Amino acid sequence: MKKKIGRVTLPSEENFLKETKELMERWGADAIRDSDGTKLDDDIKQLDAKIYTTYFVARGHNEFAESHMDECQQLYLMSLFNTALTDTLEVHFMKGYFEEQLRPDYIHDPKKYWEVIDRTTGEVLDTNDWEVSKKDNRVLITKAIPWHEYTVSFLVYAIWDPTQMYNHITNNWGDKPHDIPFDVRQPYSNEYMKTYLNQWLTENPDTDVVRFTTFFYHFTLVFNNLGKEKFVDWFGYGASVSVAALDAFEQEKGYRLRPEDIVDQGYYNTAFRIPTQAYLDYIDFVQQFVAKEAKELVDIVHESGKEAMMFLGDNWIGTEPYGKYFESIGLDAVVGSVGGGATLRMIADIPHVRYTEGRFLPYFFPDTFYEGNNPVIEANENWVTARRALLRNPVDRIGYGGYLSLAYQFPDFVAYIEKVTGEFREIYDIIKGVTPYSGLKVAILNSWGGLRTWQTHMVAHALWYKQIYSYLGVLESLSGAAVDVTFISFDDVINDGVPVDVDVIINAGDAGTAFSGGEYWTNEKLVTTIRAWIHNGGGFIGIGEPTAYQHEGHYFQLATALGIDKELGFSLSTDKYFVTPVEEHFISADSTQFNFGEGMKNIFALSEETEIIEYSNGEVHLSSHSFGKGRAVYIAGLPYNEENTRLLMRALYYAANKEEEFHKWHASNIYCEVHAYPSIRKMAIVNNSMKEQTTVVFDGEGNSKEVTLEPSEIRWEDFSNES
Repeated sequence: MKKKIGRVTLPSEENFLKETKELMERWGADAIRDSDGTKLDDDIKQLDAKIYTTYFVARGHNEFAESHMDECQQLYLMSLFNTALTDTLEVHFMKGYFEEQLRPDYIHDPKKYWEVIDRTTGEVLDTNDWEVSKKDNRVLITKAIPWHEYTVSFLVYAIWDPTQMYNHITNNWGDKPHDIPFDVRQPYSNEYMKTYLNQWLTENPDTDVVRFTTFFYHFTLVFNNLGKEKFVDWFGYGASVSVAALDAFEQEKGYRLRPEDIVDQGYYNTAFRIPTQAYLDYIDFVQQFVAKEAKELVDIVHESGKEAMMFLGDNWIGTEPYGKYFESIGLDAVVGSVGGGATLRMIADIPHVRYTEGRFLPYFFPDTFYEGNNPVIEANENWVTARRALLRNPVDRIGYGGYLSLAYQFPDFVAYIEKVTGEFREIYDIIKGVTPYSGLKVAILNSWGGLRTWQTHMVAHALWYKQIYSYLGVLESLSGAAVDVTFISFDDVINDGVPVDVDVIINAGDAGTAFSGGEYWTNEKLVTTIRAWIHNGGGFIGIGEPTAYQHEGHYFQLATALGIDKELGFSLSTDKYFVTPVEEHFISADSTQFNFGEGMKNIFALSEETEIIEYSNGEVHLSSHSFGKGRAVYIAGLPYNEENTRLLMRALYYAANKEEEFHKWHASNIYCEVHAYPSIRKMAIVNNSMKEQTTVVFDGEGNSKEVTLEPSEIRWEDFSNES
């Protein structure tokens, strides 16, 4: 039987033609791409494959940038906190920053665009009470109050693109020139980006797909004085700020942004911060500008007969694919890095493009491909985790990035990817465009709603952080589960109520974050709308510190629905007698041990009506409570693993009062799952583990049978009855 090919993109590089042809054949690749730091030979470009070429709009053009340094991109930064010992204070505001990346902006008047703030009182100092010393990057405060703390919010020029800087350091590029990013909001830069693109398209006739990486402004990534990451926020808009942007914003919105609207007490408006109206206005302003300018570039590409693809990363500020302006850009495709199921769904669910592509891990970089390491382990974990999400909604293509010559030195890895690419094509050919079975509709409720679909609780894409894995596990579990998932904001509920087709709402996060909601929970309309919705039969799951805000005798504002609250020390005088767990419960029926991750301290039951499912160390970690016709479930934390995925699914069905439907298209073994496609009468029985598994499989009519699956096996079967 002839081997299927296609839907796979292969990275290549100079002087690697023979090996590229070999791997094209083995992996069934029909497209070839370059990477940051690699080029494609003319011979490679003549192969029978689509050619992707990386295109940097606002970096990698140093000859232009060096002659227009006043049009470099800018950032607002905040100094360290400085304690005044007397009535004068010197603040060395660049302390802790990497001066190869950043240079203070002295072109524009600091007295107009900077702020000095007394962080003890929150007051902004009068500009007459401080002076700037340009020669040593210092601010002298002349009317300080002893023992108060002060910060300086200041503008800098970004003189080294942070992604190229990261790659430069990781791959030891030595004396390779630093890419200088320029700001396309500036007149010469704006004209240059369009003129050069036209020239570049003429000079690159073999390019089929222009891979924009991405467009104009990099996510927030600033390095410290040691050349290491100081702070990184994949969703940050800080690098889009400039004097020109501030002036244009004022003209369009009718008010002027303060530096504080950007530096945000040093938190820089991370996605965990509840966004202010000013910051939301700024996001909207930047998205409009980026969409308009990006559309002009995409139109130029289309006029040349080529496709336009956007990389979901690097310079992606303003191109958020779930934003209201994304469709207007007119892109053909989006490609992004796949860290697991949640990030795959983030890419696969993107609307308004002809195709999506996932860049799987590991990247072919020397930090993974070195003697003694086995990259197959990471590749297998990445594939099996992402495959769950593929079976819900597959991307249209997969690929890899980095140096192909490194990967080629690992034969076991090459053989494993050959298996992966074949399995991907099989999945795609069977289910693309087919609606999978969904037992429930689940809404994730937070401050961001649909704008950040599949992106909650992320800091730097899919990187692990201690403070988030207990919540990211919720998204990872749902990404491959047989439920429909939607993302709604608190404002959505306040303005429009709960969508009529939602079965269960999930509110997960630490108190005060954008994901839990903070002060939103003092909004009468929000609280009463959700209380009424639960009471009338809705399901609610709170994870971590849901609905948390100390107000009118409650910490959890839906405490009476949840049946639990958190002890902050205010009610220690009130005895708490309700500590006995139930002997068994539907939610925990498949659980042999509980893993709540970082967990949550001091949660207690409010009455004997609370069904305590797990109680230890004097606190509740898992519980359920009826509220009218509805139910609310509490979970202290939910890291991703097979057992917690099953726990969450049971909690969802229980909260929705649909336990009797739980065994539709179901596998009894927690390491296995069933994905059903009723319209084509097929199902995939999947082993998500690296070991052989035996499971009882239930179809949509309640019939069952036992099957045994090889490690990581996916087995396709037909069924005769629709459910």
